[in-house]
Amino acid sequence: MKPALTVFCREYQRLSADNLSVLREIYAPHIHFQDPSHELSGIEALVRYFEGLFSNVKHCQFEIEQVMEQEGEAFVRWQMRFSHPKLNGGSEICVPGLSHLRFSEQIDFHRDYFDLGAMLYEHIPVMGALVKTLKRRLSQ
Repeated sequence: MKPALTVFCREYQRLSADNLSVLREIYAPHIHFQDPSHELSGIEALVRYFEGLFSNVKHCQFEIEQVMEQEGEAFVRWQMRFSHPKLNGGSEICVPGLSHLRFSEQIDFHRDYFDLGAMLYEHIPVMGALVKTLKRRLSQ
């Protein structure tokens, strides 16, 4: 595994509100980051985004499950476990996801794929019931 990818996998599994400065070691200054709800450019914007995320959760942990790498590009399959006081009664939520990464010395492109409904909408009172009903009907 290339050093940039090794650092990414190791540090994401240690990531917390107390060590977000490590993002500057993982990502290039010109990082382009995208997930289902945000699109950001630049390391400072990414650090602010993570500061906001970690300030709102009781805990958040990533578990890397699989890494597929080829020629400066990788796909990383993971599970994110987090708890938020206003979601799911404060109980832990587990969301599977996949990150598409491009890198040389550092990660310069990161796009996350995950079910935003499973992460957020399904755990909001009233809206959660509607989303679950809709998913159930669509699967029939």
